[in-house]
Amino acid sequence: MLTGKQKRFLRAKAHHLSPIFQVGKGGVNDNMLTQIEDTLERRELMKVSILQNCEEDRYDVANSLARGTGAELVQVIGHTIVLYKESREHKQINLPR
Repeated sequence: MLTGKQKRFLRAKAHHLSPIFQVGKGGVNDNMLTQIEDTLERRELMKVSILQNCEEDRYDVANSLARGTGAELVQVIGHTIVLYKESREHKQINLPR
């Protein structure tokens, strides 16, 4: 689990990022989860955008993505989700204690 201080730190780091993936009408699927997990391994921190035609609740989508990829849900703001997962091989972000 991330502390409040760590979440603030990650939100600040994610501020300038653009969403890489989009969740649309089809919702969350296994292929998407695999791609997001691979991207998190390389980047550690990323944004996912929820399109207007997505029929699921944005918090349900966020929780599905976090659970399915083993990532931490940093933030849901508007239609954007911020995810973090510590990389095993490409560690770039050192979280504050």
